[in-house]
Amino acid sequence: MSGSDISAQLAAIQTTLDGITAELAQVKRQRQEMEDLKEDLTRVAKDLFAGAIEEFEEIAPFVKTGDFLHLVKLIVRNTNNITEVIAKLESALDFFEDFKPIGKELFGDTLDTLDKLDRAKYFEFAREAVHISDNVVEHFSTEDVRLLADNIVPILETLRTVTQPQMMGAVKNAITVFDKMKVDDIQEVSIWKAMRELNTPEMKRGLGFIIAFMKTFSNQESKTI
Repeated sequence: MSGSDISAQLAAIQTTLDGITAELAQVKRQRQEMEDLKEDLTRVAKDLFAGAIEEFEEIAPFVKTGDFLHLVKLIVRNTNNITEVIAKLESALDFFEDFKPIGKELFGDTLDTLDKLDRAKYFEFAREAVHISDNVVEHFSTEDVRLLADNIVPILETLRTVTQPQMMGAVKNAITVFDKMKVDDIQEVSIWKAMRELNTPEMKRGLGFIIAFMKTFSNQESKTI
């Protein structure tokens, strides 16, 4: 074997030894890292254990050893119930996820409606209505409210009668006639002129209406008494 072959073999052996040395160094570093990690974990575990001991010492007077066993048994016995509750919770969460788009749409519609009500002065009207309520409370006593409650049915019946189309028409006609009359221009009428006016068809119809109204009113009063 020539000298060049021996040199090549020695170089190959040296390369192999260098690789082995590098591998050993890496293994040593990894082992050192594992030792460091073990020490860190051991130190953390000791701290956690010491903290747990302190916490358990605080609750020791209130907890017995059998309580934990009872709790475990209780959980095992109610495994099906716990599973059912979790399933319902998952269903509820799924429902809320599905409801989110609808909720956003409803919220948007609600905001639009509130904006329309605000632009239509409904909120301003409500504030003024509250002011009306305050005035009513200030000017009427509890006794007045009680009397109103006792007589609310006759009042509503009277309002229903007054708001009938015929009655409303008569009231409207009376208001229209009064508006057309020139009260300031009415002249004094002598007895003779009044007597002549009584013979006119209009006055006769008016007198007939007044007499019929008074008779009906008197009969109604007699029935009420």
